[in-house]
Amino acid sequence: MKLADIFRKRARGNPLEEYFFHNPGRPIHKWHHYFEIYHRHFERFRDRSPVVVEIGVYQGGSLQMWREYFGKGAQIVGVDVNPECRMLAGQSITVLIGDQADRRFLAELRERVPRMDIVIDDGGHTMEQQITTFEELYPHVQPDGIYLCEDLHTSYMAEYGGGYLREGTFVECTKGLIDRLHAWYAAGPEIDEFTRTTFGLHLYDSVMVAEKRLMKPPVPSKSGATL
Repeated sequence: MKLADIFRKRARGNPLEEYFFHNPGRPIHKWHHYFEIYHRHFERFRDRSPVVVEIGVYQGGSLQMWREYFGKGAQIVGVDVNPECRMLAGQSITVLIGDQADRRFLAELRERVPRMDIVIDDGGHTMEQQITTFEELYPHVQPDGIYLCEDLHTSYMAEYGGGYLREGTFVECTKGLIDRLHAWYAAGPEIDEFTRTTFGLHLYDSVMVAEKRLMKPPVPSKSGATL
């Protein structure tokens, strides 16, 4: 059985994979294993009118896919540096033009899109772009929202500013987020907004997912009869 046939068979039950392998719209370019990750973290937002921001428009196919997946009432916002992407806007789809490495543009984006339930960074994949976008947009995501950055393998590629264990890559930045997530217990990192608003970090091959939730200091207890 060919690899593509295996994925088509597995796609049954995952609406995103089904859409991709029977794509009725514009071109989509995705790694196959991403669809399971998307569905795992995004399913609870379906038919709840979320605001979804995707950095990196390409040819607009994924914007159409998100509109179909999230259902009626969803607002899909695409962001790209290429002015020609404006023509890819449509029903429930807005396309904004700007550089994701420009903090002033990202501040304007926050003003233009005051609510963000899901942010997907599928933009230029350089270290500056990924880190700047996370720093500027993650605090803006709703308290029960999701921030997903994909193509983390560029953290190991020199042409994107990466390199194995190289300081300043997005992967190394993510390792620091693990410490901040556990700041309740550590003497080193301070308890900050990230600690107080992040429920979990999920790391997959080339994908990082940060799950937001308003957090309180952890409380341990015991239950059950004493032996």
